[in-house]
Amino acid sequence: MSTAPESVHVAALTLRPATRADLPTVLALLADEERVVDPAALVVDEAYERAFAAIDADPRNEILVLVEGVDDQGDGGRVVGCLQVTYIPGLGKGGAERALIEAVRIRADRRGGGLGRILMESTIERARTRGCALVQLTSNKRREDAHRFYRGLGFARSHDGFKLAL
Repeated sequence: MSTAPESVHVAALTLRPATRADLPTVLALLADEERVVDPAALVVDEAYERAFAAIDADPRNEILVLVEGVDDQGDGGRVVGCLQVTYIPGLGKGGAERALIEAVRIRADRRGGGLGRILMESTIERARTRGCALVQLTSNKRREDAHRFYRGLGFARSHDGFKLAL
């Protein structure tokens, strides 16, 4: 099985694993889908620190960030999108892994310009390079725009999802 590259560069955009320094910005993206939230206004408490550390330490999990404006040395830039991907081993699909994508976000003021497509296509290629046989995700039933977006990327509605809050 091959492994995914550490980062992917597309024009002035870079997809890379999130670092601890990105955590406030990622939390701001997740805080509100409809408006831009200032990362400085959020409290990064111990629960978030523990969760990030666990994801960061797990080779089957990663939070990826889409960064624009990175210079030639890979420095600088602003996070404009994020998602979490979990690589799941399984006996189906010939024993190949599948990639589960969750928490997909593009900054509210940057939607509609193709950043989501770049984020998703780069992540799909990352999963393909890793040897995954399938990429899957769930989306809230009320998010029809998101459903059109995912269908446009080639995703098909094939299952009904269920959740049990604990």
